[in-house]
Amino acid sequence: MTAKPSVLFVCVHNAGRSQMAAAFLTTLSQGAIEVRSAGSQPADKVNPAAVQAMADVGIDMSAEIPKILTTEAVKESDVVITMGCGDECPYFPGKRYEDWVLEDPAGKGVDSVRPIRDEIKTRVEALIASLTPASA
Repeated sequence: MTAKPSVLFVCVHNAGRSQMAAAFLTTLSQGAIEVRSAGSQPADKVNPAAVQAMADVGIDMSAEIPKILTTEAVKESDVVITMGCGDECPYFPGKRYEDWVLEDPAGKGVDSVRPIRDEIKTRVEALIASLTPASA
């Protein structure tokens, strides 16, 4: 692992779960962790309900765009967290892989996306604790 750990969040469309996770990790790690997100079949735009749910907690995702998953992104990451991309995510020995089973926010209203957002935040906080040394 490099001096600054790097995390890649992957879901199918890179429009909801992975974008929210990346936004939380970027914000909560305060630059201590390099953050990437991608999708195996990226959507045209980020889910508006996910953007609104994150805005509710003070995080602006309105400028984000879904990105295609590349082999390079996986190679450059220390931790790869999948959210429903299954076998489409390339595997490299020596990487830490986690599969977060989360409800897909696609097609849901903001009220249904908020509990998904909160679950992602809890998991991201645990991820940060596992990647950063405890403060003395």
